[in-house]
Amino acid sequence: MSVHATAMSVHATAMRTGAVSRARAVTGSVKTTRGATAIARVAADKTTTVVTSVVTSAVTLTTATAVNASEIAQTAAGAGLAIGGAIAIAGAGAALALTDPSKRREDMMSETGGDEAASVKNYFDTVGFERWNKIYGETDEVNKVQLDIREGHQQTVDKVLDWVKDEDLAGVTVCDAGCGTGSLAIPLALKGASVSASDISSSMVGEAERRYDELVANGAKAPETAPKFEAMGLEDASGKYDMVTCIDVMIHYPKDRVDDMINHLAGLSSKKLIISFAPKTMAYLILKRVGELFPGPSKATRAYLHDESDVEVALKAAGFKVKRREMTATSFYFSRLLECERV
Repeated sequence: MSVHATAMSVHATAMRTGAVSRARAVTGSVKTTRGATAIARVAADKTTTVVTSVVTSAVTLTTATAVNASEIAQTAAGAGLAIGGAIAIAGAGAALALTDPSKRREDMMSETGGDEAASVKNYFDTVGFERWNKIYGETDEVNKVQLDIREGHQQTVDKVLDWVKDEDLAGVTVCDAGCGTGSLAIPLALKGASVSASDISSSMVGEAERRYDELVANGAKAPETAPKFEAMGLEDASGKYDMVTCIDVMIHYPKDRVDDMINHLAGLSSKKLIISFAPKTMAYLILKRVGELFPGPSKATRAYLHDESDVEVALKAAGFKVKRREMTATSFYFSRLLECERV
């Protein structure tokens, strides 16, 4: 099915489910809705493959009663990688220019005096931890969107492990910044690396340590040097390591902070730097905004997409070049992975 035909199918489904009427309530005119359709078509023309995949997912989710637009938006905003939802892109696009999806995040930040890092910490220590601990765990208590994100994130982790599978990691020092629940830090440690894992959320890093201890207690071979798990912000990480990893963290950093973030991570690494980020494309930007039109009951953090060229410029300025790259793209998880080496 062509992108145009698929988009029209989504539009028709949305008419039946009432999603278009919601978009029209925001815009106030049929004319604006037609303009939104044109926006979606422009995005489709420029990024045919991506839009086809995500629009097809939207068709599937529209008929899935177990998943609603609100839950998709919650998950999207929580980590920034779940983008889109069960509404028609063509119908909801009309509201993009007239809404202020950042307002609820600004309200959240007001609780921390405008400190965005503190806002992220609060989120992942409370309701965010509850949601993402389930997503990054093994429980069946996840919906289709959350399961898709779990699988996408694991694909990214597996790609990193595949890159280092032929290396002897015994004694190799690794800093895993923004370790979350330990999805990468733990397997690296069990392969013999000397891992320093940190996360801004004490709840997340505490769960990572619990999972590691449980694996060792159940028979996994412990490395010569036990991994160290610490609750601290990325900017507080210090020392020198053979390899620095930072997976799915850049989504929380705006452009005016991401260059400093990359420079800091680079300063910690003597040899290798592996990072991932949500790429900034026309399709992903539109889908991200569509998801933001349907905020869930829980608060969420900001989600930032980044131009790959900008990231490479920052890496070059920090003394690193990209050795290889991978892209992970499931229905609701999009992540560009870069392996970089010091020049």
